[in-house]
Amino acid sequence: MKSILEQLSSITVVVADTGDLDAIKKFQPRDATTNPSLILAAAKNPDYIKLIDQALESSRKSLPVGFSESELIKETIDQVSVFFGKEILNLITGRVSTEVDARLSFDTEATVTKARKLINHYKSFGIDKERILIKIASTWEGIKAAEILEKEGIKCNLTLLFNFCQAVACANAKITLISPFVGRILDWHKAKTGKDNFAGCEDPGVISVTKIYNYFKEKGFKTEVMGASFRNIDEIKELAGCDLLTIAPKFLDELNREEGELIKKLDEDAQSHSSIDYKFDERDFRLSMLKDQMASEKLSEGITGFSKAIEELEELLLKRLSEINNQKLISTTQI
Repeated sequence: MKSILEQLSSITVVVADTGDLDAIKKFQPRDATTNPSLILAAAKNPDYIKLIDQALESSRKSLPVGFSESELIKETIDQVSVFFGKEILNLITGRVSTEVDARLSFDTEATVTKARKLINHYKSFGIDKERILIKIASTWEGIKAAEILEKEGIKCNLTLLFNFCQAVACANAKITLISPFVGRILDWHKAKTGKDNFAGCEDPGVISVTKIYNYFKEKGFKTEVMGASFRNIDEIKELAGCDLLTIAPKFLDELNREEGELIKKLDEDAQSHSSIDYKFDERDFRLSMLKDQMASEKLSEGITGFSKAIEELEELLLKRLSEINNQKLISTTQI
C-alpha cells in the first residue's frame, strides 16, 4: 500500500517547509518555503558555512568603495536568503518562497523595494522570477505591496495569515498564493481554553483553512491556498486536497512511514455557491483584525519572531565576518 505521503502528493502539492538542503534532497518536493527562522537554523549548520562566506563575498563586491560593516551585513542579509534559495532551486522543479525582511511589514514602499531587489539578485544567477515567490506578512501594508508586485509580474506568498479577512483581501488583490497558518491558531486556542487536545476536524486552524479554501473555490479566485504551520499530522490529513501544504521534514518523514487510506477532505468541485461576496477596504480590514484577538496577537507575535531571527542572523554574519578578517590578518602576518 502507498504511504500517506504518497497518497497526499497525488491530490495536493506537497511543499518542504525548510531551509535544510539535505531534507529537500531526501523528500524531493515540487516547491519549498523558507522564512528567517529556517534560514537562521540552516545558517548555523557548519555544512552550509560556504554559502555564508559566498554571500559575504558577493555582498562585499556589490557595495561601493568605503562601505561600512553595517552596510555589508545589511546587504548580506538579502543575499544569504537568495544563496539558500538558489541552492534549493537546484534540487526542486518548482518554486521557492523567499521572505522580505519582517521589520518592513508595515511599510509598503520599503517592502516593494526589497522584493524587487531580491528578484534582481535571483536574476543575476539566471533564475527566472516565475520560480520565486516573494514572501510577505499579511498586514494591510504587506497586501498592498504584494498587489503592486503582482502587477509587475512578481509573484507573492502572503504569510502569517490567521483569519478570513486577511485571506479575502489577498484574493481580491489577486495575490498568487497565501499561507494560512494552522498550528499557531491551535496554539492560541489551547492556551486560551486550557484544552490540550482537539480532534482533527475540530481543530480551529483546520476549520479556518477549510473555510478559506471553500470560499476561494466557490468564488473562483485564482489565489492558491497553502496550509502551513502544522503541529501534528492529523491537521495535515484533515486538509488533504488543499492546493498546497507546506510541511516540516519531521512530519514529511512521519507521513512517509505511515500506511493506510487517506481520505480527500477538501474538494474544489464540492462547493455550495451560496455565500455572499466579501470585500474589505482598509477600514474594514483593520476593524476585523482588531476584533479578532487571536489573529492580532499571532500576527504581532509572528512578525516579532521573524524580526528577532533576522537580528540573530545579523549577529551570526558579524561573527563570521570577524573570523574571516582574523584569518586574513593571521595569513598576512605569517607572510
